[in-house]
Amino acid sequence: MNISLVTLGVVFCLIAARTIGGLPVRIWQAMCAGALTVLATGEIGWREALAAIDPDVMLFLFGMFVLGDALVASGYLYYLAYRWFSRLRSAQGLVLVVLYGGGLASALLMNDTVAIVGTPLVLRLAREHDLDPRMMLLALAFAVTLGSVPSPIGNPQNLLIATMTGLPDPFPTFLGMLGVPTVVNLGLAWLWLRWLYRGSLRGARLVHTPVEMLDWRLARLARAGLWLMVALIAWRHLPCGEKGMRLSWIALAAATPVLLFGSERRSLLRRIDWPTLAFFPAMFVLMASVWQSGAIQSWMVRWPLDPTDVPTVLGLSAGLSQLVSNVPLVALYLPMLREAGISTEALMALAAGSTVAGNFLILGAASNVIIAQHAEKHRVTLGFHTFAMAGVPLALMNLAVYWGWLSAFHPFR
Repeated sequence: MNISLVTLGVVFCLIAARTIGGLPVRIWQAMCAGALTVLATGEIGWREALAAIDPDVMLFLFGMFVLGDALVASGYLYYLAYRWFSRLRSAQGLVLVVLYGGGLASALLMNDTVAIVGTPLVLRLAREHDLDPRMMLLALAFAVTLGSVPSPIGNPQNLLIATMTGLPDPFPTFLGMLGVPTVVNLGLAWLWLRWLYRGSLRGARLVHTPVEMLDWRLARLARAGLWLMVALIAWRHLPCGEKGMRLSWIALAAATPVLLFGSERRSLLRRIDWPTLAFFPAMFVLMASVWQSGAIQSWMVRWPLDPTDVPTVLGLSAGLSQLVSNVPLVALYLPMLREAGISTEALMALAAGSTVAGNFLILGAASNVIIAQHAEKHRVTLGFHTFAMAGVPLALMNLAVYWGWLSAFHPFR
C-alpha cells in the first residue's frame, strides 16, 4: 500500500467534506495532518521534508500578506476600488471587470500577489452590492489563474519554463501564443459565472457607497510599498535590470516601509494569515512524499503517450498538477521534454495545462488556496464542491480553447 497516495486521498476527502465527526476541518489543518502522517510513518525523512519546503515561497507570501493587510487596514485598497468601480452600474459588468482586471494584474504582478490583495476586495464588493460572495471569489480565482497564463512572470511555473529552457524572447512568445486564447477563456469564465449565478446577477443597478480613508499614514506607507514592488518587478525584467532578483526579495522590500515605519506593525503581524503560511510547508512535504514514492512516475512510464504532443502535454500537466501541484510538476516534466525534443508549442502547452489545472479543483493552484483560506478569515467559505462544480466544466472548456489554438490556429505555425 502506498501510504503517501492514501494520505493524499484522505486529505482531499477532508478538504471536500470540511468536517469530521461533526467537528469543522479547515484546509490548513487537513494538509498539516497529511504532512505529519507521512513524516510519522517514515514515508519521507525530516531532511527531505525540510528540503522540500521552498523558502522563497514562504518569504514571498509573508511579505505580500504584510502589504495586503496594510492596504486593507488603512482603507487604501477600498478607496482605490471605489475610484475604479464607482462608474459600473450592473453586477454583470462588475464581474467582467474583476475577471479582466484581475487577469491583467496577474500577468504583471504574479497570480499569488493578486489573490492575496484581491480577496478582501471582492468580499467587500459582494457585501456592498448584496452579491453571492462565492461567485465573486470564483471570479477572482478564475481571473488570477487564466490571466497568468500568457505571461512568463504570471506564475511560478511559467517562470520555470522561461528560465530553465532558455526561451530567447519569453514575453512576446508567451503573449503571442497564449494571449488570444486567454482573452477568449476569460470571456468564457464570465459567461459561465453569469449562467451559474444568473439569479444573483439580476439585481437592481449598483449603488456605490463612498469610501473614506481609515489611516492616511499607514495608507501612504502601503502605497509606497506597492509602488516599490511594481518598480522592482519592472526593474527585474528590463534588459538593463537585475535578472537574479528573487520574488521573495521584492515582496519583503514591499513590506519594509510598513514594518519599519508603521505604528500598527504589531497588530498587522497578529492579523497575518498564519494558517495559510502553515498550509504551504505542509503541502510541500506531502507532495514531495507522493513524488518520492514513485507511483506517479511509474504510471507515466506505462502510458504509451508522446510527451511532446500538445493534447498529451495539456492533459498530463492539468491532471498530474492535481496530485503534485503545478510548480513541481513543471520542474519534473521539463527534463522529459528535453529528452524527447523541446518544441515551443509543447512548452506553451505545458504552461497552459499546468496553470489551467488551477480551475479544476481548489487544490490545483496555490492562488486558490490563498483565496479560500483568506476568505475563511473573513467568515466566508468557498467549499471544495462549490469550486469543483464551477471549475471542472470551465477548465475543460479552457483546455479545449488552448488545444485548438496551439494545434491549429496560432500565428507561429
